[in-house]
Amino acid sequence: MPKITGSTIVKLVIACFLVGLVLVWLNLQPKDVLIQGWYWVKSLAEWLMENLGSAMSYILLGAVVVLPIWLIFYLLRAVRGRK
Repeated sequence: MPKITGSTIVKLVIACFLVGLVLVWLNLQPKDVLIQGWYWVKSLAEWLMENLGSAMSYILLGAVVVLPIWLIFYLLRAVRGRK
């Protein structure tokens, strides 16, 4: 895993500040952004289920098993790589 350096933190703070300025300029609150983001994800999932039908449900069902296993192996490799 990449290291988080001081310059990375400074860049993130600057990016957060600039995005915050844009959101204030657009008169948006963090709650509004989160609600709209959740609505978009929910709409996308519904659209995918409607248009891809059972294939999407098979993918989601498989992801419940495959992704946690993959994450465990990924983290184990990352820990071994640091030693």
